[in-house]
Amino acid sequence: MNISVSEASKRWGVSRTTIYKKIDDGELSRNSDKKIDTTEMLRVFGSPPSTERTEQNENNVHWTPVNIEAEQENVQLKHQLEMEKLKNVHLQQQVDHHKQLVENYQKQIDQLSKSLDKANASIQDFAQTKLLEMKSNLSVSSISQDENNPKDNHEDSEIVSSESNSKPATNQEAINTKGKKRWWSLSL
Repeated sequence: MNISVSEASKRWGVSRTTIYKKIDDGELSRNSDKKIDTTEMLRVFGSPPSTERTEQNENNVHWTPVNIEAEQENVQLKHQLEMEKLKNVHLQQQVDHHKQLVENYQKQIDQLSKSLDKANASIQDFAQTKLLEMKSNLSVSSISQDENNPKDNHEDSEIVSSESNSKPATNQEAINTKGKKRWWSLSL
């Protein structure tokens, strides 16, 4: 229910300047037709003092400005509490969002680490393959070099026996002479 500022002032026992000050400070809002919703008044100023309440409480406690201020402070504290609760909810949402980001980054790091391990394994396999190829090429080239170099080949293959200088040595004589056996046999 919407009421005017004057009516609100009378019901709650608050001056119009106090109500306008609360409106200007943003603590109290009013509609486009410049009327105030009673729920807004309840939120800011608490429940309005009634004549029945005053009569009932005449013997006990009189409604004084101190009691009204305490009620207003109570309403303000409740409002602040609700605002803090909203802040806490918002902060918790931010924390959850950041936790999700950290989890996503960790997954990306794990995936990149696995990719790096695979790449390192591939590089290692490639390097081993190339080393084996180079090794086999070197041994083939050294064998072909031995075959292409007749001077060296002639000296190695023509081991002569100690009995006769004119005939080639047998395998056993070659072993005795040089101390090692050749993998090829000499036959002339």
